[in-house]
Parts: sequence; C-alpha cells; structure tokens
Amino acid sequence: MKSFYLFLSVFAACVPLIAATDAKPLNILVLYADDWRHDTLGVAGHPIVQTPHLDRLAAEGVRFTRNAVTTSICGVSRATLFTGQWMSRHGNPAFEMFKTPWAETYPGLLRAHGFYTGHIGKWHNGKFPADNFDFGRSYAGVHWIKNADGTQIHVTQKNENDALEFLRTRPADKPFVLTLAFFATHAEDRNPLQFLPQPGSLELYKDSVIPTPATGGDDFFKRLPPFIANDQNEGRNRWRWRFDTPEKYQTMMKNYYRLATEVDRTCGRVIDELRKQGALENTLVIFTTDNGFFHGEHGLADKWYPHEESIRVPLIVRDPRLPAARRGRTNADFTLNVDLAPTFLAAAGVAAPARMQGRDLAPLYLAATPPAWRTEFFYEHATIRNVNFIPSSQALVRKDLKYFLWPDFNHEELFDLAADPGETNNVVAAPAYASRLAEMRTRFAELKAEAK
Repeated sequence: MKSFYLFLSVFAACVPLIAATDAKPLNILVLYADDWRHDTLGVAGHPIVQTPHLDRLAAEGVRFTRNAVTTSICGVSRATLFTGQWMSRHGNPAFEMFKTPWAETYPGLLRAHGFYTGHIGKWHNGKFPADNFDFGRSYAGVHWIKNADGTQIHVTQKNENDALEFLRTRPADKPFVLTLAFFATHAEDRNPLQFLPQPGSLELYKDSVIPTPATGGDDFFKRLPPFIANDQNEGRNRWRWRFDTPEKYQTMMKNYYRLATEVDRTCGRVIDELRKQGALENTLVIFTTDNGFFHGEHGLADKWYPHEESIRVPLIVRDPRLPAARRGRTNADFTLNVDLAPTFLAAAGVAAPARMQGRDLAPLYLAATPPAWRTEFFYEHATIRNVNFIPSSQALVRKDLKYFLWPDFNHEELFDLAADPGETNNVVAAPAYASRLAEMRTRFAELKAEAK
C-alpha cells in the first residue's frame, strides 16, 4: 500500500499544470475559523447565513465540497494543520504541544526559506511559541477582550486589527505566510450566553427563523450507542446549554450565525488590503476551519465524533495560478486538513518533509488532467477526560459507506450514506452488508496502521 501512495505522489508531481508556477514564491494567507462546518456558507446553499466575502472568494477560486478533518477537535486539528500529519503521528491527543519538530512545520520551514511569518489569534497547542514567528499574537477563549486601558474589544475585531497591522508593516522584500486563526464561531463555554457577537450585528437574522435539524429529536438521540446517549456525555451536556428549548435554539443559532458573518466581514477586509497593496495576485488564500459542529443533529452539540456534521469543514482556495475559465468551480474529492501544509510548501517551492502525510492539492485544480486521488480516509479521536465524558472514536470514511469503531467499548457501527445520509440507521448487523463490513474492517486496520 505504501508503494501505491508513493506512486500517486510521484504521478501527481509529474502531471502538467495549466498555469506554471512563477519563479517568485507565492505569499500564503490562511483564514482559519473555528467550530464551523462545511455547509455554513451562502455559496454552499445555506438558507440563512450571509457570507458574501467568502462567497466571492469561492467565485474567484475553487471550493472543495468533501473536505474533512482527520480529528474533530480544536487543538489536535490545529496540530494537524501545522504538521500535515494525523494525530497518531504528530502526537497531540489533547491540547499540549505536538511532538513534531517545529522545523518540520509549514511556518518553520517557510521561515527557514526566507518567509516573514505570522500567527494571529487562537493557538491551542500548549504555550504559544512566539519566538518561532516574526509576528506572533495569541489569544482566544472569550469573545470580548480587555484592553490595557480598561476598554473592551471583540476578539474578531482584534483579529482584524492585528492582521491588517501584519500586512501593513511586513517587509516589502520578503514573501509572507500568515495564519489568521479566529476564535469565532467557537462558543464561550463558561458564559451562559455561549455566542456573543458584536452589537452592530444584532440586527442580522433578527426576523429569521432558523430551521431545526431533521435528526434533532429525542428519538434520534436514543439511536446513538448507550455510552453516548446518556446525560454524562459532553455532547449532550452542551446540547442542554444551547438547544434544549425552541426559544434557546433560535437565540443561540442566530448569535452563532452573527459570529460567522463577522468572520466573513473580517476576511473581506483582509483580502481587500491585499488587493489594495497589489499583493493579492501573488498570494495563495485559503479559508478553512478546525472542525465541524453539531447544530443539534442526533441531539448533540459541538463535535468530536465521526458524523458528517462533525468532520466535514469548508475549504476554499483562491490561487492566482488558477486560469479564469476554471474559477468558481467545486471539487468533490476527499481533501483533508493534512493536505494543507504540503500545499503551502509546494506553492512556495519548498520540499515537504518525508513525514508529512498529506498531499499537495494544487494538481486537483491546476492540472490539465487531475491526478488519481484518495477515495477513503481514516478518522481518529482520543478519549477526553474519561469514557463517559468524550469516548474515543475511529472511522473509515467513504462516500457511500462509513464504518465507526468506538475502541473504549469495542462497539461497531456501519452507515449506508447513500440510503441514510443522516447516519441514523446502523446496519452493522444486517446480513446484506456482511461482506462489505468484512472488507471495511480489513481496510480500516490498514489505514489505521498507516496513520502512525
């Protein structure tokens, strides 16, 4: 199997690109939001949320509709972003610093190759290594931050101010890489209001009625395994914080969408600054997020588990090498957060370390003939605190079938996504699926071993 993936990598490297890479390396801007799943975009057809700037970004680039994370939790997913590795390899099962050497991360490698490097906002991997960046400012956890003079600033506005300062003060003679890591749309977990937008956003969605999920009723919650469908589980606990009455659901979701629109607005202003500087056409711009988010589906809130709402996240790529005729398209290949670090390095003309497990995405949208690509992937999540709070979960994900394993309980599930996209009917014991289940167990074990 390793030889097969080596073949694919070599093949992709040899595929002719429609637009040849310029001798000058591309700048890289990573717009990285939090707790924001794949369909929370106007351009994705969402009936309520307004994201005009990200919609424009998609119209000028390519949007990947089956993008996913390999672990759906903030800290681990961020470690995966930087390292291009599964959790099993980078070694961060919770929130401490990942074990991969900094010199093998995309900011570390790009700085070593002359890039001016910045990180703004949420870090969530132990103590922030400010010395590893030319411009480093780390903060998150609350929506309103106290300034030194006693005034307050919204975290998304501070993200914007800091990003504009980075762009306006960066050295003109160096390429740059900036990771703008928003705290929004993450909840402020210790605040009963949970989602606290800026006052100027409160008119947004005021008269909207937010649709409730089709799989949000108690009957769907009771279909979950018993170690999830209980009052000790943190997904159910957070559901009670946010969604346990119709009135609360409307209030929480409107404020969540207001936070999303605020992030969209800041993304627009940062991109406009690049446009004003004449740098946009030499900058690779990526919008993505660290994990998905249950909006009450299955009677749950937050993320962690292998369901589609939790693991699928947006990915928009605006690449100046993309010909005008190909802009505004979508791509339904399985792309993953492990692919981003090698994509950034390739755009800069820097070789990816051998231990990076992702692949450069650019041939998927630049190649005259796109390369062969993955049709499945391995998902993993560690136990957090104890098995009653957040148990570990693993999965083999395909477009038609998904196999779950809950290792703490040796409990299996199988979902036929073609017939049951809401993942509500476990067919693991159905005789009609026996042969496919056996094949998926074997393949699951192979991919799990490769992740290490």
